[in-house]
Amino acid sequence: MIKLNSNLAGVLPSDDILSQCIHCGMCLAACPTYEMTKLERSSPRGRIRLIKSVARGEMQITDIFADEMNFCLDCQACETACPAGVKYGLMVEAARAEADKAGAGSFLKRFIKRFALKYILASNKNLKIFSRILYLYQKSRIRKFIHSSGFIRKISPHLAEIDKLAPRVSAKFSDKIIKESILPLNGEVKYRIAFLKGCLMNVMFAEINKDTVDVLSAYGCEVYTPENQVCCGSLHAHNGDFETAEKLAKQNIKAFMQKQYDFLISNSAGCSAFMKQYGDLLKNDSEFSLEAELFSGKVKDIMEFLSEAGIQLNFKEIQEKVTYHDACHLAHAQKIIEQPRNVLKRIPGLDLIPLEESTWCCGSAGIYNITRYDDSMVILERKMKNIKNTNAEIVLTGNPGCISQIEYGAKKFNVDVQVMHPVTFIKKFLIEDQDK
Repeated sequence: MIKLNSNLAGVLPSDDILSQCIHCGMCLAACPTYEMTKLERSSPRGRIRLIKSVARGEMQITDIFADEMNFCLDCQACETACPAGVKYGLMVEAARAEADKAGAGSFLKRFIKRFALKYILASNKNLKIFSRILYLYQKSRIRKFIHSSGFIRKISPHLAEIDKLAPRVSAKFSDKIIKESILPLNGEVKYRIAFLKGCLMNVMFAEINKDTVDVLSAYGCEVYTPENQVCCGSLHAHNGDFETAEKLAKQNIKAFMQKQYDFLISNSAGCSAFMKQYGDLLKNDSEFSLEAELFSGKVKDIMEFLSEAGIQLNFKEIQEKVTYHDACHLAHAQKIIEQPRNVLKRIPGLDLIPLEESTWCCGSAGIYNITRYDDSMVILERKMKNIKNTNAEIVLTGNPGCISQIEYGAKKFNVDVQVMHPVTFIKKFLIEDQDK
């Protein structure tokens, strides 16, 4: 039996959970990695068979086992397709943790996961220091020289592309441009909102955070952004580091408990999906189980909130051809598909063009496009072809990883499209005086 942190006992592969998969094959058509290889072991049901074999002591954790668990995007499209309701994501994340403990798989990939996630993302201080250094590098002549001269490509073609993939660090971080407490634009409080500024969102997508707060304020929300909040822990859990994920979850619960609020809003699909799981993550923790369940019950994605809040906003008349890509952790993990579209349809003159395979992964998948660059690009090319076929001028998506990946794809595959977060698009066309 695979054993993990005792706080997760009963969640990961017990015989009851493993037996939920009836191996019907409905997941095959939804799985990007199976589509790439047509290998049974690279499908969700194939990986579950591997996990069963390890869990029952029928096989050892090998490099092949570790590679298959990390080849998976954890997009959870198989969960949407599954008629039996199998929680595949929990299984593969557990298997990754066990593979790392066993020292199986690529040392470089394990080092990247441990160093980048555990020592940079998990620490606000370290992340800011690293981001300031990266900002200076991105603005420097050194970066231009090593690319224009071909020097970095001679060292490693993959390193050159990964450097291009990195999001631009914001000139000012959002925790410096967003006050801890912001009153509604018109003074009338309709909702009290807590806002997660996130880790990468804070340092690399600060303007999206500012746009989110501005839109919430226009909606009549009082917005509270506690200074001592931390990374949500989603990337750590998805890569098998449940210990750090739990630690970060507890820190956030403490930070947000300091004030009363109606909802906790996130503008990152991965963050909102994971914070909705805090209740399960900490259900066996005697100190935090109740608080975690209450915390998770108040979490909403920004577009989910805007759709369900019932507050009408006034928009300018526009003429824009737009398409929408469903981030995996919105569509599959949270089943948030229609809500963003419902909000966008309120904008007069908007031509919202359907995107074929809109819920198919873009290949970003956390750090997948770094650790498995070639596989990621195969998946991205398919996404970019579908976007190009829409002839849209703008593609909207609600996750920072998707934004960076599709921006990179637009350049790499020569697709003339602008990539935006839906809340930034909404802010752009809001009538500032909502009383008009």
